[in-house]
Amino acid sequence: MNIINRLVVGCLVWAALTASAHAEPKHAIAMQGEPTLPADYTHFPYVNPDAPKGGALRVARTGSFDSVNPFIIKGQAVAGPRKLVFESLLARSQAEPFTLYGHIAETIDVNAERTEVTFRLNPKARFSDGEPVQSDDVVYSLETLRDNGRPNHRTYYSKVTGIETPDKLTVRLTLEPGDRELALILGLMPVLPKHVFEKRDFERTTLDKLVGSGPYVFDTIDAGDHVIYRRNPDYWARNLPSARGQFNYDTIRYDYYRDTQGAFEAFKKGEAMLRTEGDASRWAAGYADVADKPVTLETVKVGLPKPAWSLVFNTRRELFADKKVREALILTFDFEWINKNLFHDKMQRTQGFFYGSDLSAIGRAASASEGDMLKKAGGEIRVSILDGTFSLPVSDGSGRDRNNLRKALKLLNEAGWKAGASGLRNSKGEAFSFEITVANRPQERIALAWQRMLRTIGADMTIRQVDSAQFQRRLQTYDFDMIPFTWSNSLSPGNEQAFYWGSAGRTQEGTRNYMGADDPAIDKMINALLSARDKASFDDAARGLDRLLLEGHYALQLFHPPGQWLARWNQVRRPAQPSLAGFLPETGWIEDQ
Repeated sequence: MNIINRLVVGCLVWAALTASAHAEPKHAIAMQGEPTLPADYTHFPYVNPDAPKGGALRVARTGSFDSVNPFIIKGQAVAGPRKLVFESLLARSQAEPFTLYGHIAETIDVNAERTEVTFRLNPKARFSDGEPVQSDDVVYSLETLRDNGRPNHRTYYSKVTGIETPDKLTVRLTLEPGDRELALILGLMPVLPKHVFEKRDFERTTLDKLVGSGPYVFDTIDAGDHVIYRRNPDYWARNLPSARGQFNYDTIRYDYYRDTQGAFEAFKKGEAMLRTEGDASRWAAGYADVADKPVTLETVKVGLPKPAWSLVFNTRRELFADKKVREALILTFDFEWINKNLFHDKMQRTQGFFYGSDLSAIGRAASASEGDMLKKAGGEIRVSILDGTFSLPVSDGSGRDRNNLRKALKLLNEAGWKAGASGLRNSKGEAFSFEITVANRPQERIALAWQRMLRTIGADMTIRQVDSAQFQRRLQTYDFDMIPFTWSNSLSPGNEQAFYWGSAGRTQEGTRNYMGADDPAIDKMINALLSARDKASFDDAARGLDRLLLEGHYALQLFHPPGQWLARWNQVRRPAQPSLAGFLPETGWIEDQ
């Protein structure tokens, strides 16, 4: 072969390699597999593309707020701005596990290893003040959130190793290898207007009317009382398929109430028009007052893992550092009694952190490949969790099941706690005592029921109810013995798992590792999740993570409803087909009765 032919062949090979590494820019990107919707799709499948615009939606919230900036740790942010005022480069389809479609960025281009990603911005994209969205805004957003944002933003965006802006509409990023989800995480990055935020102290709380590119603008802000958003008639993306059929209300108002009962009363009076109910007893009997009114009560199907509502042990506390103590306390919780007496038997027990999905370890034995993955991670897991037969204890419903209490006392005895006339005590004579922090009456009811059960073994639990602001501060600083919290997982768990239970959160404030997990095996399994190149490996990693969390007994997992309990005044309409997350308020609309 002469030199010219060799050059030609070499060029052809290089072209083929380049083509395989960088495909043509696409309209969407999926974490696993290919996007479901084609490039010429017209709308997401869970919206009504012909929904009428107009009307005013009012929603009741509990607690308070002292800031409208949702991207910082300081302050209690108001509801709504992240979805209504600010937008991301790409829009997430709630009909798929994790697929993003073009929005501010009309196309995305990634290499095979997902270590390079290029976003091409839509030239029509505008902030609400009329200024165009450009590559400088994207770079400013990334750098600002990386350096001054919430811990999850700092963690994710610090993995960007290179930034280029070839022109005003193109942003090219180089990423650390090994995290295949990072390209999608960056697609979900909120885009902030540089010309507005660079004049501000980003880390300070504010009640100013911030500017974004979203479908709504701030109309009225009354600190701690209410906020009103007004639909922007000049919204740049109103005709894009990623926004069609959504954001239909002329105004959205969030009114704040001191507690859940106040918010519920507002709904019954018609002062709030939409409510997602989380209290089974209220759902069973509390809506009798609206039985003769134009109100619809329905259970909407949800296709995601069940919310992991839990009472969380803070393992940073000496009392809960021993896994046997945590396991023993879980045994004392009589779900059957609580479900019957407090919740009209309407709740179902939550088993694990991905329960109700194919990612759950419950009922599934570890495959050979998952077993190898766990072995490499160094995880030690009991047989019942490894073979999928593990389940949370079932009681006789008496409130003091002798068999479970006997097992609990045995574990406590092994952990150095002896039962006697003065209750449980250790070798130093110290009493077995801890505090649970709650934020509302429904949480307190559960805590009071469990308190009675704990007394039967000589354990002393006190209950402290605090306001929502104090509750958030205690969460952020891990200032509690035990606290209720709900982790919501998707069908595509990824980087947020490190934020939930990664070892760094043991000491770093502001994460959601409220339990204080510090297990190298968990960290390695999260890494395996992020680096998985096919669905089988991804599923193995997710189930392995679920098994490690179950083995750790980090939380007393509670229960979940059979679906989304939705109450709405009939002028609020919804699409016939819900998303995987159930009904999304932004897909509803108002029709006069």
